[in-house]
Amino acid sequence: MLIAESKSMLFEAPLPLQSGASIRAYSLSYETYGTLNADKSNAVLICHALNASHHVAGVYADQAGNVGWWDNMIGPGKSLDTEKFFVIGVNNLGSCFGSTGPMNTHPDTGRVYGADFPVITVEDWVNAQARLLDALGIEKLAAVMGGSLGGMQALSWTLQYPERIQHAVVVASAPNLNAENIAFNEVARRAIVTDPDFHDGHFYEHGVVPKRGLRIARMIGHITYLSDDVMNEKFGRQLRQAVTDNATGYKYSTQEVEFQIESYLRYQGDKFSEYFDANTYLLITRALDYFDPARQHGGDLSAALARATCKFLLVSFTTDWRFSPSRSREMVKALLDNRRDVSYAEIDAPHGHDAFLLDDARYMNVVRSYFDNVASALDQGGSA
Repeated sequence: MLIAESKSMLFEAPLPLQSGASIRAYSLSYETYGTLNADKSNAVLICHALNASHHVAGVYADQAGNVGWWDNMIGPGKSLDTEKFFVIGVNNLGSCFGSTGPMNTHPDTGRVYGADFPVITVEDWVNAQARLLDALGIEKLAAVMGGSLGGMQALSWTLQYPERIQHAVVVASAPNLNAENIAFNEVARRAIVTDPDFHDGHFYEHGVVPKRGLRIARMIGHITYLSDDVMNEKFGRQLRQAVTDNATGYKYSTQEVEFQIESYLRYQGDKFSEYFDANTYLLITRALDYFDPARQHGGDLSAALARATCKFLLVSFTTDWRFSPSRSREMVKALLDNRRDVSYAEIDAPHGHDAFLLDDARYMNVVRSYFDNVASALDQGGSA
């Protein structure tokens, strides 16, 4: 098992943001795995999704149970082999896992940012990541890889810094959110901002946390990450208690938790509300909503992706209804319209959107094969 070490880098220079605002004196938390080769050509950047972090793989020396969120994918001998590649995980600006975010102090006011933290976009995250790579002396990436929101960042890398990457691996993602996805995000945000403990985003000053809103937001999100098949297989209509005071097994209550699926969702919500920041949730879901590289091209995705020059691997999952295979096929078509080198795998998996985090031999082998080819090209001294 890899032993991970969390690192942090401070950036004093202001970072201009898409909104027109800027942020200075910010820190980015990151981890690295493997060894950077002599010509610094074997670096792979991992971009994380909504509630993940820079802790991508391995465990901390003093926290054996804290396993990286993509540890099944990344490590010695794994699909993304850290004996061949130097892997970098970065915590996004505005997150609550080490990088500067709403819970931190504004350098100019001395007060906690709270709701005053500037709005962040996918493009801003990519620019911040590029600054970190500059500081690490890495001019060009062998690959950038991400799933879900991380996949959007990987796609954005190909457009913002096409000369700096050779491969993009985009998993369970989309070129933008459809109306249904934006709607889910908005309902989750309303749950948070209408919590009496939210205090217009300055709840830190009141010594409270809007846990009720966070619980509901997580429950809504979690439903969208699972497929109908998985929920039926795991929970079906099972009751939490098999024996009650009547023959039906129901308590006939509008408020008590009776079904196993209810208990599961409440557990997920309770757990989430203990570690995630409410303002961060608002920021990240908004970044999801705003991402749309085709917008500046009249909605023409092919025109938008014309800037991309690297090779691509796209992966989707048949039961993922939040980022359905049709959205990946949109990207494949747009890239092929531009005569780009594209590999595409559509995995018949039952797990819904969460499939990109789970073990599936076909999925893991597709990624392994792709990175093996990248490593072989590097070994031969040529372009990856």
